[in-house]
Amino acid sequence: SRRILTKLRHSGGMSTGIKPATLLPAFFLAACGSDAVSDPLENASNGDPVLARALNDPLMVDPDLAYRNEANAAITIRHDHALPPLRAGEEAGQRARDEARLELLEDGPIVDLPESGNGPGLPSLAGATTANAMLAALDADPACVTGLGEGHGWAGRMPQAASIMPHGMVRQAAGRDGQGCTVRVIRYLTAATQSDALEYHYNRAGRGGLRMTRFDQPENSIRGSRGGTQFFAHARPGPDGMTAVDLVYWQR
Repeated sequence: SRRILTKLRHSGGMSTGIKPATLLPAFFLAACGSDAVSDPLENASNGDPVLARALNDPLMVDPDLAYRNEANAAITIRHDHALPPLRAGEEAGQRARDEARLELLEDGPIVDLPESGNGPGLPSLAGATTANAMLAALDADPACVTGLGEGHGWAGRMPQAASIMPHGMVRQAAGRDGQGCTVRVIRYLTAATQSDALEYHYNRAGRGGLRMTRFDQPENSIRGSRGGTQFFAHARPGPDGMTAVDLVYWQR
């Protein structure tokens, strides 16, 4: 590059007003092949092991979310994956119970779950596989049964009186808003016991102004009612030692 600059000076090539400093980057770039251009990400990670690991580690895929990408899929996967994944066990059950009770205690003392024995109880929801079937089994207003939307997003839009227990693993969710009826139908699993789950829902619904009743036949369940608002929580043994909970709520 020094010889090129010298020739330019002698040949008058520098008389155009171009300064040598402005030509140097172009000469150096031309003189260096593509192999000499370094990767800026590689330079950025030099000396920083945390950044290097973030840039160079292989991408991870969440199997619980990967099923959502079904573009051009010849065979789709069921959209009712349980989220988030949980495992049964004494420690997990105690953690769910403790967090549920701490949440309740923030708003006041916890009311003990009453004894059951209030007649034949509510219909079983164990055999109802769809939200519509669950609503029909509980004699919901026909206006509330139609037009339901499905998806886990409904689980995040529960009224406080029907909110899901902490550490609940949603399996199925459906609902609707407006048009004269608000509806939520949720199925979830918890590592807590049936009594702990029902105690949580008994207190939540009671604080929402619902009049509560407990049944033990044919399923361990509670019902809350007030005017046009109805709430049901059913608990039964679930898979892998978990407790299965069904929540049905509607408001006219």
